[in-house]
Amino acid sequence: MKIPVGIPVFVAAAGTDPRFAKMVSRWLVSAGVWLLFASVVGLLEAFRLIDTEILADHAWATYGRMRPVHTMTMLFGWASMALTGLAFYVVAKSTLLPMHEPLSKTELVFANMALWLFNIGVGVGAVAMCMGDLNAGREYREWPWYAMAPAFASVGICGVLFYRMVARRAVQGIYISCWFVMAGCFWIAIVVLMGYQTFWTAGIPDRIIDGFYIHNAVGMWFTPLAVGMTYYALPKLLNKPIYSYALGVLGFFTHLAFYTVIGTHHYIFTPLPMALQTTSVICSVAMIVPVWASTGNFLMTMKGERLAISHSYSLPFLLVGVLGYGLASVQGSAESLRFVQEILHFTHYTVGHAHFAMYVFVTFLIWGCIYGLVPRMTGREPPIALVTIHFWLALGGIAVYVVGLSVGGHLQGESWVDGEAFMESVRVAGPDRVWRAVGGLLMFVSHIFVFVALWKMRPGAFTMAFGGGQS
Repeated sequence: MKIPVGIPVFVAAAGTDPRFAKMVSRWLVSAGVWLLFASVVGLLEAFRLIDTEILADHAWATYGRMRPVHTMTMLFGWASMALTGLAFYVVAKSTLLPMHEPLSKTELVFANMALWLFNIGVGVGAVAMCMGDLNAGREYREWPWYAMAPAFASVGICGVLFYRMVARRAVQGIYISCWFVMAGCFWIAIVVLMGYQTFWTAGIPDRIIDGFYIHNAVGMWFTPLAVGMTYYALPKLLNKPIYSYALGVLGFFTHLAFYTVIGTHHYIFTPLPMALQTTSVICSVAMIVPVWASTGNFLMTMKGERLAISHSYSLPFLLVGVLGYGLASVQGSAESLRFVQEILHFTHYTVGHAHFAMYVFVTFLIWGCIYGLVPRMTGREPPIALVTIHFWLALGGIAVYVVGLSVGGHLQGESWVDGEAFMESVRVAGPDRVWRAVGGLLMFVSHIFVFVALWKMRPGAFTMAFGGGQS
């Protein structure tokens, strides 16, 4: 009987507990749903920057409410849930747990409970923000506490499960992927607890905590999980060891040392203490060390593998993501310097940089890991033509988006430095809003293909192969 997937993939997935595969798949499909929802909201906002009359009569759809719905759902609904789902598989494999039962029945119940808690948090947060409950409009923490609470509990549950999996590992050492995953769960707990305290959320201390929260939500949660997934997926897909384990360890500890205090570089030339501003600039530049320790590690692992990359539908995503990691960090380090901030401070350039980091770096690495690892777990591969279209639409869309905002933001900043009227800066940055919408449209279409691929890769190949029904 013909097996509807590639034979190697089918064999690799044959020993995986189907309950575990379904649980991981549900995390990823849920993430795909939120990706589509956030993309629709983001596209709406992009077009509304061109035509401000779109849905102008509806309070729930105002820009001040829809933008945080887009950003929070994209960050926590899409990226967080996708990385968490992948982390279950990567931790299980890198600890050499028996894949016929990597989690006990009780642990599987808690993993599925965590999934529902996270979905509830994302859904409640989106509704609350549409209704105007925006937690005082603090960026990246606009969810009210009753929306963040279930998501926070979900990450706590997952963190405990990851630690339990590592504790019963069948290998003496702990692979670097597990270091990043476990540390990320611990770090984000501290970040959220500090960000949602009320006794320092006023005046200048609130801005300090805001910078700490914004950057560490990205750098101490999304970055360690994305990098950790890559440390497993890249050697696995290339069938060769990572170039240097020592570079991975260097990247891990220097990341911890430098990243935690760089958030204040968003508040250069403000009333915040000058010593704190200077410290953030120094550590921002020092971040070149951990980023290029891992980026160089990945690139050296890929050295000489041009043929493998050209014949793979997952490795090109990882290559773009790795390059995005290195380049976005250099861009961020340069942007923190005072003479650069004199022009780019608070312009659209910063928005382009944020999307470059979260999309080209984090999201492309997520897609590479999904396409490379999920078929090995479920036994089902995505249609190759669909993945190819997705790659080029997403890459082209983000290129148009980032270049447009970068050029427009630079013109915007020069207008302010020259002392021109504010509306002149709005005029000169006008074309970037058009390119923003064009790039967003391309990315949205690519996300439809992503969701279709996730749906196609759901567990079920085994029952289909032997004449059973779809599971």
